[in-house]
Amino acid sequence: MNSFDELCKKLTQDIANTMVQGRSWNEGEQLRFDYAVRHLLIDLWKKHHTHQDNHSSMQKNKNFYSALKQYRDPQLIYRMTIYAFDGLQKLDLIYITKDGYYDRIKMEGSLIRYKATPRLSEMLEELDGHPAITLKPNIDIQTILLRYKVDGRRQIVPYEEDKDTEQWRINLRNINHCFSKHILDLEIKDTEVGELQERLLLDNDKQPIDLTHKVLVRIFTNKSFKEGGRFYRGWWQNVPKEYRQFITIDTKRVTEYDFSQMNPNMIYDRYNHDLGSEDAYSRVAGPEHRDVVKQAFNAMFQATTPLDRKPDDIDLSGIEMSWQELKEEILKAHKPIKDLFFTGLGNKLQFEDSCIAESVILQFVNSDAPALPIHDSFIMHHGYGDKGGLEEAMRRAYFERFNSSLSEKRDLVEKVDHKKIRLDDEKKPVNNGNGTIQVDDIFNADSDYSQWRDRDDMWMSRK
Repeated sequence: MNSFDELCKKLTQDIANTMVQGRSWNEGEQLRFDYAVRHLLIDLWKKHHTHQDNHSSMQKNKNFYSALKQYRDPQLIYRMTIYAFDGLQKLDLIYITKDGYYDRIKMEGSLIRYKATPRLSEMLEELDGHPAITLKPNIDIQTILLRYKVDGRRQIVPYEEDKDTEQWRINLRNINHCFSKHILDLEIKDTEVGELQERLLLDNDKQPIDLTHKVLVRIFTNKSFKEGGRFYRGWWQNVPKEYRQFITIDTKRVTEYDFSQMNPNMIYDRYNHDLGSEDAYSRVAGPEHRDVVKQAFNAMFQATTPLDRKPDDIDLSGIEMSWQELKEEILKAHKPIKDLFFTGLGNKLQFEDSCIAESVILQFVNSDAPALPIHDSFIMHHGYGDKGGLEEAMRRAYFERFNSSLSEKRDLVEKVDHKKIRLDDEKKPVNNGNGTIQVDDIFNADSDYSQWRDRDDMWMSRK
């Protein structure tokens, strides 16, 4: 037994054999039980391929499975999920690492956490394939999410469908269908995989890289479909910046491209002001401090108060200004829009750039070319950016949104130059001095990246 489907079938039967109830289920109940077992095993298999300390979690609150049905998987019901979970425990295949709880007074709690036992881990290790190759992404899940912050906690809320939400969902389905047809991977050494996953496990803002996460969603904020709307949940969005250069699409290396001056362009155009030809960020403190000015500029538009305290993620160590001085210089350099800072326009700007991003992605989807979004930047094969295809798509999308043509003098797309993190980036075998390459060096280079190469071989064998 080496296939995942065979494992699911066997364990489903093993669990049913331990339960009297399982012998009297009707067809619908049996199907939902099978589905619940498979659902739990899928998550355990994914976690097995990320990191040994990456725990699974589940909701044991009965109300969860009936509330907010707009977002729930209709095939996953409380009773059968609990039967499946308890059955895996009885068979010594999973164990609880942290109990869940819910405080009705504080209205907060945590999910139950669990892991595969050594016995199940051994079964998962022996399976043929890899979750990112074997499992077909579910592109029919709910992909339009609406959030609202209640008592400082973000939560999803229900909404009425309209022509916009329907069209956004159709567009996302086309995007996710395109992404699912390509192998999106990270070409790093086997020894680096564990180190990177451990680093991400310790980061509260990140998740370990799970290559199965290729289905994007759009998340809108403040209970409004005019705020937020950016794309989330792609695994590449968890990759630290310096590692993005090693992302591959169909085994080919990629380049990251950033939309230059996106927010200033939108703000000036929306409020009928002239941005001018000088770079919106470099004009503040020179090109050497452009990145930190860009961070500050965007933070000032996101804020609803004057931001007397510097945001934690902004580093001023390289610029000879205090936070107050930098704010004043930005306001002085952008007098026409001075009164728009600190008014909470950030989420509205995110909605605008998300619509532009959607249009750009769809233009490349039409050519079956993935353009992987990371907020206002894209990861894609270098030819699309270097030859002007991305900039052309961006100008077209911008005109559709603002009915305004961007100045040809403005640089709209720029490469993101990531710091190299290893010396052997090219992975060239060592020359022995006489013009030939040692065979052992070739094999060693291959073995260093065996996990990446194995996934590539699996993918090619399935095409």
